[in-house]
Amino acid sequence: MGITKNVILFPFMAQGHLIPFMQLAQLIDHRKGYSVTVVNTPSNIRTLRASLPSTSSVHLVDLTSPGGPENTDAITHDEFYSFIQSIELSIRPSFRRLVSDAIAADPENPPCIISDVVLGWTVEVAEELGVFHAFFLPIGAYGSAVFHSLWTQRPYAWTDSDELVLPNRPNIRVHRTQISPMLLHGDDDDPGFKNFRRQMILSSKSSGILINTAKEFESVGVEFMEVQTGTPIWPIGPITRCVTNSPSSGNACIEWLDQHAPASVLYISFGSENAISAPQMMELAMGLEASETGFIWVVRPPVGFDFKGEFRAEEWLPKGFEERMREKNRGILIRGWAPQLEILSHASTGGVLCQCGWNSVLESLSNGLAMIGWPLWAEQYFTCKMLVEEVGVCVEVARGNESVVERGHVERIVRSVMDGGKGREMRRKAREIGKVLREAVGEGGASVRAMDEFLVKAVE
Repeated sequence: MGITKNVILFPFMAQGHLIPFMQLAQLIDHRKGYSVTVVNTPSNIRTLRASLPSTSSVHLVDLTSPGGPENTDAITHDEFYSFIQSIELSIRPSFRRLVSDAIAADPENPPCIISDVVLGWTVEVAEELGVFHAFFLPIGAYGSAVFHSLWTQRPYAWTDSDELVLPNRPNIRVHRTQISPMLLHGDDDDPGFKNFRRQMILSSKSSGILINTAKEFESVGVEFMEVQTGTPIWPIGPITRCVTNSPSSGNACIEWLDQHAPASVLYISFGSENAISAPQMMELAMGLEASETGFIWVVRPPVGFDFKGEFRAEEWLPKGFEERMREKNRGILIRGWAPQLEILSHASTGGVLCQCGWNSVLESLSNGLAMIGWPLWAEQYFTCKMLVEEVGVCVEVARGNESVVERGHVERIVRSVMDGGKGREMRRKAREIGKVLREAVGEGGASVRAMDEFLVKAVE
């Protein structure tokens, strides 16, 4: 009987990271000769355990709780840096002990670690204990490379120009409005900012980086990331679940979609970790109504309010907006969770307005949908930039949750993407990319081969 290699996965404590890590865990677990352990804070482990298929043999282990928030759902953006610091301080000792115990249990077969790049300190633990380490990026290559360059080299700090040239990529120009305020206004006098920058720099010390993308889709980004970090890159995606078959019936929003023409409905969602402002929300609603486009909008309280609190439509939307949309059968608002994958795969859905989070991007492209980008923070600005300028499947409608948004501009963008020839061409390109993504993870595909190559390297 062959040796079983133990792989320890450590995702960052955010939904956009936990879900792809669990999909990676099951991808490795399905291969013979590997035992997979996912570690995290107790509350996240409880949630992950509830969602794990009964047939899965993935092990879930909770580490010492930080004694405060255990995931980003429970913090504001202003608390992001301090949260990362508290996680390292409280969890690093128990994580080191877990890896050390695994080595002691089988010295001839030490585990390998795959951690989130936000948890850069895990590479120091791996070096200390002499085990193989790699990072997994659940986001795209291009966005990651630009984000990494800005954090580690900080070109915006040495010029007053609004347009910045990246130090090792003079052909890539970034506007100051594409840099998250947290990064743009931070400095090393802030311990939390300095600590997060340290996590980014530590990514260059790992033995490699796995990225949730396909090289055929993001060849420029993959090459840029390899040069930027000086680390081998393995594009193994997309590993995000992408529904392409017919959605199930019985759901109210799916039944609503059944009543509409093909490619006529715009799906709107800004994810679970951020939101637009109240004035922006008002202008978006007015622009949607003026566009006369069908839509499904997943609504949450605007930034500055409790995301999990009650959605006050009478305060944040035009008077009578929801009732008018319902009466005209033009739009529906969903409070809380929505069956996003089923909505995106429905024939009546033709476009997506989103924050350009990577999971939403992959799901949209896999279903051949045109995109309207409204990036809100971090690498989303650069993912949107790539989709607009390099790929041609997206139009940017706004940037951040502090910018001024005008209803007439929203109306024009929505009409052009949903009704015009521009939108049809974007959907055509998206379908082509969707095919590339499916082939990459199909039998013998490039991403499958990259995963094989990485696992061979990890067990050498």
